[in-house]
Amino acid sequence: MSLPKAATLFLLFFLLLLSSTTTSNAHNITRLLAKYPQFSTFNHYLTTTHLASQINRRQTITVLALENTAMSSLLAKHYSLYTLKNILSLHVLVDYFGSKKLHRISRRSTLTSTMFQATGAAPGTSGYVNITNLKGGKVGFGAEDNEGKLDATFVKSIKEIPYNISIVQISHALNSAEAEAPTAAPSQLNLTEIMSKQGCKAFADLLTASGADDKFNENMDAGLTVFCPTDGAVKSFMPKYKNLTSSKKVSLLLYHGIPVFMSLQMLKTNNGVMNTLATDGANSYDFSVSNEDEVVSLDTTVVTSKVLGILKEEEPLIVFKINKVLMPKELFKPVVAKEANAPEADAPADSEPADAEDNTNGVQGLGGGRLVMVVLSLWIGILLI
Repeated sequence: MSLPKAATLFLLFFLLLLSSTTTSNAHNITRLLAKYPQFSTFNHYLTTTHLASQINRRQTITVLALENTAMSSLLAKHYSLYTLKNILSLHVLVDYFGSKKLHRISRRSTLTSTMFQATGAAPGTSGYVNITNLKGGKVGFGAEDNEGKLDATFVKSIKEIPYNISIVQISHALNSAEAEAPTAAPSQLNLTEIMSKQGCKAFADLLTASGADDKFNENMDAGLTVFCPTDGAVKSFMPKYKNLTSSKKVSLLLYHGIPVFMSLQMLKTNNGVMNTLATDGANSYDFSVSNEDEVVSLDTTVVTSKVLGILKEEEPLIVFKINKVLMPKELFKPVVAKEANAPEADAPADSEPADAEDNTNGVQGLGGGRLVMVVLSLWIGILLI
């Protein structure tokens, strides 16, 4: 029995609309806060401490933001950057609390976990925050290890994307003896040593011999993503590498680094063009990131390389292993699709075309949910015929 035509049209429209909106719920805390200059200092230190990237990887999060005056009071205590990271991580709740939920706390008080608790550095429940509804419609906040004191109150909601991310302003920084305890800097990461021990020794040796490793190390503290070709990939590429000048060798090696921390999940949800350590004003030295199912590909227009796995992930550094050397279009001729009757000699002589199964051309497949919506929409369309 067929549906009434009007109802069928409405359902068809609804399913098409739903299919167009079934996208990732990814958020970017840096961009969200950038619209509010009164939180510029807080935003800056979320980035500097690498908390921003951790917040962006969470699907459900609440950020207790401090405006510039409150941040100035916190910075006046001259905490180290690593201690400051612990303090700010106490201001990131791993649950969603919009304005309505904050003002309607069950039994007037609740304890909720924070990213400080999630680090494992917070003993006991010291990484929990107490949220309490006070008289007069106020909401108080206090660290669990602060003898029951509520140091801050709710000021206003800044941004809410239910039930993904909520950013609310609180009046003062939360006090916590554990979060404020002196924190030693993490042990220095040795990039070339990490790669040498994980099947990328050939590429590590090129970095050291060319001096390009200095540029990679300079960017380590601010965040660094490295794509390291396997020893076999480097070996097959060496004839081309030897033909490059010294400066072009350095550019090619720097092309394998991105000056930000990008986890595998972030690569999957942030498809598009990526700048590299080799990018400058005159030359773009960029490539495109795409993914199909669970496979992430890097397309330079000269060659397409696949991410094989992760060698090391310890913020601010992540090192991926890839199956081919990345060849920038600034140094090698891009692969041009040949027409059916084009002579074989027209193909670029010094390019290395990707295998057919490796070349995704940046096209992403339909997600499972989206595919179902499209199929249902087509089925209902048939009912109209």
